[in-house]
Amino acid sequence: MKKTKIRTIERVTYALIVCALVCTGCESLRFAPSEQQKQNAWLHNRTTTVAAESARDENTSEKLKSLTELSDLQSRAFVSYNGLPKEFPQAETAEDILAQSNWQLARTASVESLQRPDPWQVADSVFELAIGISALLGGVYGTKAVKFLNDARTKSKALKEIVAGNELFKKQNESAVAAFKQAQQNQSSTTRQIVAEIKA
Repeated sequence: MKKTKIRTIERVTYALIVCALVCTGCESLRFAPSEQQKQNAWLHNRTTTVAAESARDENTSEKLKSLTELSDLQSRAFVSYNGLPKEFPQAETAEDILAQSNWQLARTASVESLQRPDPWQVADSVFELAIGISALLGGVYGTKAVKFLNDARTKSKALKEIVAGNELFKKQNESAVAAFKQAQQNQSSTTRQIVAEIKA
């Protein structure tokens, strides 16, 4: 009876890990907004506010006024999502906003927003956390869970090495790529998706 419960816990844990990776993919992993990203979001809000005010003051078309007002409203969500910066860039006037330093800030924030954490490091951290929690629980179930999670982490590292080796082989042997892909043709769609995410 106890072995059945342990196996069930192991299977559920493994299924949850696989489901999380398959359903969310690696693209959903992101770093928290940096100070530059927070400053850029706040500066974007100031830019849209000044643009909306300028559109009203300069008696532009109703269409342009509406577009700048909507942009101003939308930019508030970016500030709310990213959070307020510790230091606010100078942005009282259009001239302040158009300073070269703000252009550079926008470029830096754009580059930073493309960065993603290494999914292998994230997975390893999740395994470490789960192992720590299982060890704290102790007892037979905790010990079995620690063993299971250590095995799963070892298999995860092995999978990473296999995928990296396959990619290196394909780069070094371009003439064999077609044959390599043919040999992998019978993989399940789930396996193909996991490998595609690993390669990304």
